[in-house]
Amino acid sequence: MARLTYDRYCDEVSAQTALLREVLPGDDLSAKVPTCPDWTLADLVRHVGGNVHMTDAAVRGEPGPRPAIGDPARAGVPDTDDPDTLTTWMQDGADAYARSLRERDAQDVAEIFGLLQTLTFWARRAACDILVHRADAALTTGAGYTLAPDLAADAVDELLEMATDPQVGTRVFTKLPELFGPPRTIHLHATDTVEPLAAEWLIALGPDGVTWRHGHEKADVALQAPLTELLLILYRRLPLDFAQVHVHGDRDLLEGWLARVSMG
Repeated sequence: MARLTYDRYCDEVSAQTALLREVLPGDDLSAKVPTCPDWTLADLVRHVGGNVHMTDAAVRGEPGPRPAIGDPARAGVPDTDDPDTLTTWMQDGADAYARSLRERDAQDVAEIFGLLQTLTFWARRAACDILVHRADAALTTGAGYTLAPDLAADAVDELLEMATDPQVGTRVFTKLPELFGPPRTIHLHATDTVEPLAAEWLIALGPDGVTWRHGHEKADVALQAPLTELLLILYRRLPLDFAQVHVHGDRDLLEGWLARVSMG
């Protein structure tokens, strides 16, 4: 279950987009994004902006085709590389989406990417998607990147909840079944947070699928890192040999998880 409020997710859709916009150069978005090798910064803006405009239309019930999972096509993307035009369009879409979400009940449902889920799910998904793409932009431009600890921990929860949701997991992470088999465990440990935040996770793999829970337990492999870096490793934005990151145990198991449970 989401650990933050619906209103907080709505706030973060706008706020994370604004923070993303701040780290983008104002005169040229042609730089290649190393963590998304097929993208330039302009492509990243088109992706984020296209998502929020499309999901806003879905929440408001506008008619029209919706992309399937993995389909990069988005309607209404400005046909320009002008940074101000693109980033303004992206921010306007995020702000409009946040307003549309607030006008609806958190438990209302919408079908997006072929998935019928509550608006809490979609608000949270948008906030997490944008905060990760903000990291992409920051890593490209050399800007600093910080994230509120409760938001970072919630984003780890969200990734694990999607992976273990029978209606979402194998549709989003199509290679996830390759991990099913003999019982094995992965321990994730954020090294820079206080206990009430519950920033430790145990992932259990078995023949019938994947489960997870919060807790400090011995596992086949343990990943220890500061919380924000831990999140970015799970999203494959940082490598396992990044500073302050420690892996103990079956590194191949951890790398297998990272290769199969990640999002663009």
